[in-house]
Amino acid sequence: MEQDEQETPGRERRAEGQAAARMLRAVLKAWPFLVAAALLGAGVAMAVSKAISPVYEAVTTIEFDPQAVRPLTADKSTGLQSNMLVDTAEYYNTQNLIMSSDKVLAMVVRDLNLTTDPEFLKGPASKPVTTEDAVLMLRPRVKVDPLLGSHMVALRVQDSSPRMARKLSEAVARAYIRQNLEKSSVATAEAVVWLGGQLDHYKIELEANENQLHDFKSRNQLPSSTLDEVSKMIRIEMADYQQALTRTRTRRQELAARVAELRKVDSDNPDRVPASEFLTNSYLTQLRNAFQTASRERRELVAEGRGENHPSVKKADEKISAARKDLHEEVRNIQGAIERDLAVVQRQEGGEATLYEGSRKKAVELNLKELEYRRLDRTRSENEKVYTLLLEQMKRADLVRMMNVNNVRMVDPAQEPMLPLRPNVPVNVGVGAVAALMLAVVFALVRERLDNSVKGADDVENELHATFLGLLPTGSAAAKEGRRPRRGADEQPPELTVHYEPLSGVAEAARALRTNLLFMNPDHPYRVMLVTSAVPAEGKTTVACSIAIALAQGGQRVCIIDCDLRRPRLHRIFDRAGDAGLTNALVGDATLDEIALPTLVPNLSSIPAGPIPPNPADMLHSERFKNLLAELAGRFDRIVIDSPPLAAVTDSAIIAKLVDGTVFVVRAFRTSVSMSQLGLRALTDVDANVIGCVLNAVDYRKASSHYYQYYAYRNEGYRADEPLKGGESVAPSPN
Repeated sequence: MEQDEQETPGRERRAEGQAAARMLRAVLKAWPFLVAAALLGAGVAMAVSKAISPVYEAVTTIEFDPQAVRPLTADKSTGLQSNMLVDTAEYYNTQNLIMSSDKVLAMVVRDLNLTTDPEFLKGPASKPVTTEDAVLMLRPRVKVDPLLGSHMVALRVQDSSPRMARKLSEAVARAYIRQNLEKSSVATAEAVVWLGGQLDHYKIELEANENQLHDFKSRNQLPSSTLDEVSKMIRIEMADYQQALTRTRTRRQELAARVAELRKVDSDNPDRVPASEFLTNSYLTQLRNAFQTASRERRELVAEGRGENHPSVKKADEKISAARKDLHEEVRNIQGAIERDLAVVQRQEGGEATLYEGSRKKAVELNLKELEYRRLDRTRSENEKVYTLLLEQMKRADLVRMMNVNNVRMVDPAQEPMLPLRPNVPVNVGVGAVAALMLAVVFALVRERLDNSVKGADDVENELHATFLGLLPTGSAAAKEGRRPRRGADEQPPELTVHYEPLSGVAEAARALRTNLLFMNPDHPYRVMLVTSAVPAEGKTTVACSIAIALAQGGQRVCIIDCDLRRPRLHRIFDRAGDAGLTNALVGDATLDEIALPTLVPNLSSIPAGPIPPNPADMLHSERFKNLLAELAGRFDRIVIDSPPLAAVTDSAIIAKLVDGTVFVVRAFRTSVSMSQLGLRALTDVDANVIGCVLNAVDYRKASSHYYQYYAYRNEGYRADEPLKGGESVAPSPN
C-alpha cells in the first residue's frame, strides 16, 4: 500500500508529461495546416491593410519646467498653483488631460477657424458647423503621451492630410501654453489678495501671543534665560536622591533576608545556617566544624557496636550538646547584630525617601510652569513662522505677477509626416499571420483533444490501465483483416504474413509480441490463450494467427481454434473449407484427431469452427467444450483461441473464464478509449485474467510516438538483405 502511494505521484507526473508530449506531436504533425493558415492570415491582413485609408500623425514635444516659480510655493518644485503638496505624477497627468480638454480644443477651433475649413471638415459642410461640433471632430484625433524619464510629453494629432496634422498639432500646443499662462496670471492675482488678508490676521495673533508670554513670565518670576538651568539642577538632585535611596533599599532587603534565614535555625539543628554566614564569620565556621566532628565520632562509636549507655557514647553525646549550644548561641548573637543594623538602615531609608519626595515635588511644580511657558512660547513661535512665510509669499507673488512666468514651453514643433501612421502593412501582415497560426494551433490541439481513440502504449497504460504487450504494423494483413483485394492468384492469405514473410515488419512485431507473452509469467506460462476485442474489425483473427505462427516458429506445438461460431474465418485462411470443425466435435460427429489437423506452418495445427450452430453460446458453455480444451492442453504446448467481439455477443466472456489468459486487441487510431474500457470491463466482470493489450494496424510511418519510431527502425532500418532468385541478395532501398 505504501509503495503504491509513493508511486502514484510519479505515475501522475509521467502521465502529465506524456499528455504534453502528445499535444506537441499533434501540433508538429499538423505543420502543413499551420503553414497554410499563417499564409492565409497574412494575405487577409495585407488585403485589409490596402483597403484602409492612410492616417498621418504629427508630433509636437512640450516641456514642463519643474523649476518655475509659483506664488504659493516655498521652493521651486512642480509649479503648482496651490499650497498643498500634490504628487508630481498626478500633476503631469492633470496637465495632459487639460491639453486635450474641450477648452483648449475650442481655442484651437477659433484660432484656425476650423468651422469653415474644408480640409478639416473633409469637404464642404452641408449645414453650419458650430464650435462644439468642431471640438467633437477634433477630440478623437488628439493624443498626449508622457515621455518616460523626462518632464516632456508628445502631443500627437492624427489626420488624413499630413499638412493638416502638422497645423493642428502646433495649434493645440500653442493654445495650451497660452491658457496655462492665463491660468497662472489669474492664480497669482488671487494669491496676492488672499495673502494680504492672511498677513493682517496673523499680525494681530502674533502681537497677542507676545503679550501673553510676557505676562506669564512676570507673574511666575521665571526669567527665560535660567528656566532650563533650574530644571537641569532639579533633575540632577532627583537622580542623586534616587540612587542613594535605591542603594539603601537594597541594603535593607539584604539584611531582612539574612534575619529571616537565621530565624529558621533552631536549637535542634544549629548547623543549618545559610552558607553565606560562614563566609564572613570564621568563628561560626569553627563551631560548625566542632559540632559536625562530635556527631561523626558518635556515629562511628555506634557503628562499632557500642550501645547508647556505653561511656564513650555518652561522652560523645555530651560533646555534641555542648557544640550545639555554642553554635546556637553564636547564631543568635549574629542575628541580633544584623537586626540592629537593619533598624539603622530602615531609619536611613525613611530620611532619603523624604528628601527624594521633596525634590520630586519641586520638579513637578517647575514642570507645570514650564509646560505652560512652553505652550505659550510655541504658539508665539508658530504664528511668527506663519507670518514670516506669508510675508515671503506675498513678495514672491508680486514678483511672479511682474515676471509673467510660464512653466510650459514648446521644445520641438511638429513636422509634416512623410509616411502614414496606419495602416502599418508589415505589422498587420505579421499580426495576421501570428493570429491565424495561433488559431490553427488551437484547432489542432482541440482536434487532438477530441480524438478519443487509442493511439499508443501510453493510452493503453494510462487510460485502459492494462499491460501493453506489443503491436502489429499496418500496410499488411494486420491493417485490413484480409479484406483488401488480391493482386494475383498466387498471393497467400495476409493473415499468414508472419509465415510467408519472416523478414517483414509484421513478422518482427509478432516475434516481439511472442517474447513479451513468454516473459509475462515464466513460472506459470499461459498455455491456453484467448484473443478477443471490443468491437468487430479490430484485427483479432490476424493477431491470433500471428501469435500462433510466432509461437510455432519458436519450436512449440501450437493449436489455433476458431471459436467465432457466428462469423468464422480460419477455414478460409488455412484452406479447410468443408472440413469438420469445433461444432462437429462438440455434438459428437467428429473426434479431436479428425478436426485438429496440421497446417502448412510447421508445429501449427488448426481447428476450424465447423458448421454454424443455432446456439453458439450454449455450445461454448458446455462440458464437452471444457473437456475438449483439457484434451488439447495435453497434446499441445500452446492453444490460441480466436473468439468473437465482446460487444456483440457473450461468447468471449464465457471462454475467458476457461483459459489461462486473454489477449485484448485494439485497433490503433480507430477504437475509442471508452469502447475499449467497456470491453475490458466485460472481462473483469467475469474474473477473466487479462494478459494485456495488443495494438493493431499501427502506421508507424505517420505516427510520432518514440515507441513507433523504434519499431520503424527495427522493421525498416535493420532488415536483412532480400534473397534473389539466383541466390544473391540485395539491400532494401532507403526509400
